[in-house]
Amino acid sequence: MASRSEWPFLVGNGMQTVWWEAGTLCLVDQRKLPHIEETVRCCTVADVADAIRTMVVRGAPAIGVTAAYGMALAAQNSEAEDRAGLLDALSQAKAVLDTTRPTAVNLRWATTRMFDLALADAAVETLPERLLTEAHRIRGEDEAMCHAIGDHGAALLAEGSRILTHCNAGGLATAGYGTALAPIKTAHSSGKRLHVLVDETRPFLQGARLTAWELKDAGIPQTLITDSMAGYFMRRGDVDCVIVGADRIVANGDVANKIGTYSLAVLANAHGIPFYVAAPTSTIDLSLATGDHIPIEHRSADEVTQLAGQQLAPDGVQAAHPAFDVTPHELVTAIITEYGVIRPPFGEQLARLRQTPAQDSPVMTDAPHAEPAEA
Repeated sequence: MASRSEWPFLVGNGMQTVWWEAGTLCLVDQRKLPHIEETVRCCTVADVADAIRTMVVRGAPAIGVTAAYGMALAAQNSEAEDRAGLLDALSQAKAVLDTTRPTAVNLRWATTRMFDLALADAAVETLPERLLTEAHRIRGEDEAMCHAIGDHGAALLAEGSRILTHCNAGGLATAGYGTALAPIKTAHSSGKRLHVLVDETRPFLQGARLTAWELKDAGIPQTLITDSMAGYFMRRGDVDCVIVGADRIVANGDVANKIGTYSLAVLANAHGIPFYVAAPTSTIDLSLATGDHIPIEHRSADEVTQLAGQQLAPDGVQAAHPAFDVTPHELVTAIITEYGVIRPPFGEQLARLRQTPAQDSPVMTDAPHAEPAEA
C-alpha cells in the first residue's frame, strides 16, 4: 500500500485533501482524523482503488477528483508502446476504479471524462501528461464549483441562522472547500452570526470526527448531537434549516446521500423546516429516472458492531450497514449548485444544468434556468 507521512494541510477556508506531488497522488487519511494527521501516497491504480474503497478518501467530489488522478497514474505507469495498448490500460483502470464505491456518481463521471479525453487524443507520447493536466483541471473546477455553491447558498442563511448538518460535506469531502459546509463557511466569513448543529452520523462518525473538526478550526460555533436528537431540537424550534450534501441526484431530483439523510428530510418536512441539498453538477445523473434505481453501497457490518476496533455489540449479533439512503425530491426545498439555487420542479432544470460544459461552471454565476440565491 502507499507510504504515509505528515499531512501538509491548510484548514479554515481551504485545505489540501487530494493533491499531486512528485509523481504520486497524495490523500489525507480521513480514517484517522481528527487525532492523527497523516498522508497516504498512492503510486498505482491499485493504491487509489484501495484508498477509495477503505475510505482513506471519502465524499463524492473528493472521490471523483481522486479517481481522475487514478486514471492519470494508469497512463503514467503504463508500458504500452502504442495507442491501443495505452487505451487498454486506461480501460482496465477505469473498470477497477468504477467498482470501488457504487453510489457516488462523481467517481464514474470523472473516469469517463478522463477516458473520453484519451479516446480523442491520438498522440500516445503526450497523452499521459495531458491526462495529468486534465486531472489537475478537474481538481481546480471542484474548488471553484464549491466556492460558487458557497456564494449562492450563503444568501439563504439569515443572520443568526441555526443550521443542522449531516455527515461531512466540507473541505475533506471535496478538493478543499466543501458543498454543504460551503454556504456556512462563506456566510461566516462575511460576518453573519451562525450556529451549526452537527449530526454525529453513525456508524462512521463523519460528523463528530470531521465536520466538528472543520468547523472548530474555522471558528464557527457548533453543537455536536447524536443522530437521534435531531427531532428533539427541531420540535423545540432550534433548527432554521437543514443543509446536506449529495452523492447522486437523479433526473427527477431524488437525492442519495449518507444514511440518515432521509430521516432528517422527513423530520424537516414534518416541522416545516427548509431542507437544502448542496452539490456540484458532477453529482447529477440523468441516466436514472428516479432514486429507486440508485445502487446503494452496503458496507461491512463490523463498522456497525465495532467502533475504532472496539466491539460494541455482543459477539455474533447480525448487523446491517447500508451506507446511503434516498430522499424523494418532494422533501427537498431547493438544490444549491455552482450556478445558483434551483427549486421544484427539478427535472428540466437539472437536465439543462447537467448539459452545461464543465469548463463553464466555475465562472458562471447563474445558469439560465437556475435562480440566484435569495435571503
